[in-house]
Amino acid sequence: TVAAALFLLPFYLLLRNGLASRAEITAPQWTFWPSTVHWENFAALFSSEDVPFARSLLNSALVATLQTAGLLVICSLAGYGLARIPYRHSRSVFYAVLATLMIPTSVTFVPSFVVVSSLGWLSDFRGLVIPGLFSAFSVFLFRQYFLDFPRELEEAGRVDGLSRWGVFWRIVVPGSKGFFAAIAVITVIGSWNAFLWPLIIAQSPDSWTVQVALSGLLTAQNPQLNLLFLAAAVSILPIVLLFAFLQRYLVRGVAESGLKG
Repeated sequence: TVAAALFLLPFYLLLRNGLASRAEITAPQWTFWPSTVHWENFAALFSSEDVPFARSLLNSALVATLQTAGLLVICSLAGYGLARIPYRHSRSVFYAVLATLMIPTSVTFVPSFVVVSSLGWLSDFRGLVIPGLFSAFSVFLFRQYFLDFPRELEEAGRVDGLSRWGVFWRIVVPGSKGFFAAIAVITVIGSWNAFLWPLIIAQSPDSWTVQVALSGLLTAQNPQLNLLFLAAAVSILPIVLLFAFLQRYLVRGVAESGLKG
């Protein structure tokens, strides 16, 4: 109970300060709940001319959806190929993929920005989505999962005349829905919470994601603290709901990825 209360304390502070006036937030006397609940803060947040918060929520949803769908397709194909298609250099390719996990993001940040800028993808969804379509860690997890996938099912599909491509899409993918959902949840959370890359790519307010919009509220010349707290509460609500409904897939994903203790 104590741990749950400590965990919920930041959420209480976000909601309390988001529905309070600026004077109550900075007042020396603390009150558990605002004397007057300012529901109009919601209207002020979504009608702000400086920070297009509603547009940023939509942008984050689109980026997270596109990035998750693309990553699932690309990384699942790569993981399945490394797990099931025998060829001479498969182990070398797998080790090369793992080696990229050891490269700090800060090392590739500037070269990635130069490439995206030269392609004209600044303030564009392509610049926000495409660089995140591949994840070496996701490839590793897919490979570990597919290594334990029942070969008998795949062999039965081949006997029925399916190609390797058909076996993957008609047998392997439908039989791995839980694991795909686990990777999807992890990817959505990471994409939604990304800040540094969208900050330098989304240079136009129309292309801001929700995290960039939050920084816009914080760095404004006259920051409105109540709107900042309310915006933070609204921005985490989709992720909290997603995690609440799909948390069982996260546990299943770790259990089925070969990372058992």
